Amino acid sequence: MGLDDDSREYHRQSPPGKIEISTTKPTNTQRDLSLAYSPGVAAPCRDIAADPERAFEYTAKGNLVAVVSNGSAVLGLGDIGAQASKPVMEGKGVLFKRFADIDVFDVELDLDDADDIVSTVTAMEPTFGGVNLEDIKAPECFEIERRLRERLSIPVFHDDQHGTAIISGAALLNAAEIAGKDLEDLSVVFSGAGASAIATARFYESLGVPHGNILMCDSSGIITAARADEVNEFKREFAQDVPDGSLADAMKGADVFVGLSVGGIVSREMVRSMAADPIVFAMANPDPEISYEDAKDARDDTVIMATGRSDYPNQVNNVLGFPFIFRGALDVRATEINEEMKRAAARALAELARKDVPDAVVKAYGDQPLQFGAEYVIPKPLDPRVLFELAPAVAEAAMETGAARRELDTDEYVERLEARLGKSREMMRVVINKAKSDPKRVALAEGTDEKMIRAAYQIAEQGIAEPVLIGNEDTIRETARDLGLGFEPRVADPRSGNWDEYAERLHELRQRKGVTRSEAQELVRRDSNYFGSVMVETGDADALLTGLTHHYPSALRPPLEVVGTAPDAEYAAGVYMLAFRNRVVFCADATVNFDPEADVLAEIAKHTADLARRFNVDPRVAMLSYSNFGSVDNEGTRKPRDAVSILHDDPDVDFPVDGEMQADTALVEDILKGTYDFADLDEPANVLVFPNLEAGNIGYKLLQRLGGADATGPMLVGMEKPVHVLQRGDEVKDIVNLAGVAVVDAQESG
Repeated sequence: MGLDDDSREYHRQSPPGKIEISTTKPTNTQRDLSLAYSPGVAAPCRDIAADPERAFEYTAKGNLVAVVSNGSAVLGLGDIGAQASKPVMEGKGVLFKRFADIDVFDVELDLDDADDIVSTVTAMEPTFGGVNLEDIKAPECFEIERRLRERLSIPVFHDDQHGTAIISGAALLNAAEIAGKDLEDLSVVFSGAGASAIATARFYESLGVPHGNILMCDSSGIITAARADEVNEFKREFAQDVPDGSLADAMKGADVFVGLSVGGIVSREMVRSMAADPIVFAMANPDPEISYEDAKDARDDTVIMATGRSDYPNQVNNVLGFPFIFRGALDVRATEINEEMKRAAARALAELARKDVPDAVVKAYGDQPLQFGAEYVIPKPLDPRVLFELAPAVAEAAMETGAARRELDTDEYVERLEARLGKSREMMRVVINKAKSDPKRVALAEGTDEKMIRAAYQIAEQGIAEPVLIGNEDTIRETARDLGLGFEPRVADPRSGNWDEYAERLHELRQRKGVTRSEAQELVRRDSNYFGSVMVETGDADALLTGLTHHYPSALRPPLEVVGTAPDAEYAAGVYMLAFRNRVVFCADATVNFDPEADVLAEIAKHTADLARRFNVDPRVAMLSYSNFGSVDNEGTRKPRDAVSILHDDPDVDFPVDGEMQADTALVEDILKGTYDFADLDEPANVLVFPNLEAGNIGYKLLQRLGGADATGPMLVGMEKPVHVLQRGDEVKDIVNLAGVAVVDAQESG
């Protein structure tokens, strides 16, 4: 099937469409229903009647946006009418929810008259926290937005105008820097004079491009003073006192071309006529004014090219703007989205493009290189960082300009936004904040690996730790330069310098395990795992991360041999934190102990409970089995049962623990309290101790894959000093997260 047929099938699958309504409060009992509706609902109604601002406290208004259209100017389809535009508006709602967790009602109005649209939308103000106007034709769209902004005390934003302006404005900020040009010196030519082009030209002026440096062309050529009487008032704003001419005439010597018109109207010769290192934003969809290949091939110098297409670099995609702009505006209960808020959004996007790009984003775009430069001047839409970079910038601008009705602490706000991206981000933020309060030295074995170098950069930039990369210093520094990271990493090179003390210490520790002095010297110089382990053991580093390019057992062996387990521990264990939408569980042991005895299971439980507390989680421990409290009695079920007895007899254990129990008993409250109300757990468990390695490894992977959990780990517990062994192929964010855990470990043990 072709794309059209695939799309029809996608939309008609049951249930039809792309959105639904879901409840956010319990509705399981009669009491729940009496609170949700009659009679309980009367109390918040009376409060709102007395103080309308309480609607933000008691209802979904503060997170609800109206996407309003009459279908008169649907991109690529034209005037198709209100009903036919509904799939587009539903799609807009999907983007709001997917990227910024904003709820949407799409409102298709079968109205053509601007007065009717304004009065209808005005009447709906009590329902919504904001209004996104969409696909309304020019010039009516200008008038409709202006009048609604005057009448409403909630943000009104016409995305067709301002979305492209903001996103391309961010690209312009970075493109000008790369080209070595100042905004106030840029000469800019527009092809197209519709709503988007006029709003974009206005926004470029707001960023610093002089009004007199902008030439706007419509289908009749340059909009000049001589033509002022021929064009509408919005085009007339950009009529310049220059000779009449064509688009080709306008582009001669121009620094910037902005295409918001139709495909194929710009030739290679027209691009060749532009100034040195030209900036070409050919944003007509689906076919740009000039193809990416033709624009690049037209010249020998640098052409910084952007389009509206996802299959070429620098896609100007409005989804980079509107969800996050509304997120920031809603969260401060803004009365409008003003020019300062729009500029803040553009600058935040431009700044984000200069930062190292997460592995997940690179993978989402086919592993293509994403590094600040001519081929990457704006972030990708799937970059999750856009939410907590853009929304706070918009919120802060709203507060500074008086558009906000409530104040937010920016740092706390960023944490709340990260939590919207998943429970794991919320949990990791707890640890990262603890780490940043007292950073420690973290040694990174396999330091020549690109991921380790990028992780070191992020760890240092965020103030999580003082990273030390172990490996060839020349290679590490050259790679850091090639990555454009702009930092000088701290390096420990085992093959240069005098590391005799490390070799001597390794020999001292392992001489009765068959390691000679010469072998110790060789291990220190050629194996970064041994080098890093000795570095931590001697106190030259506070923690070690390793395992990125090794099998787990081979990476774990050197730290166990050199650092060893803690005085109160005989065994180390590997723990995964699994974050679901509304809960977190810690799974142990998933990586180390093959068939632990009862005393080992008890020890693992204690160390995992301690780990949970580092994430500010009060542990509730379940010892898992296929038996419930003695329903099966054999050697296997007795081990977790005996482990519970050991823990109950331990005066230092200050957390609830019970078992043996099946996994659903541990996790489902109705089973735990309904069938086994004698259990010591008052609530479902959040620490799951598996009976053996096979069960632990299978169990956490099933929970992760089928349950849709985000997994953090494995986190190694029970070591004398903080050591964490990565999984082969882990991403940079995994390294950064484990570095944060390691620092908190070091803080606790130090």
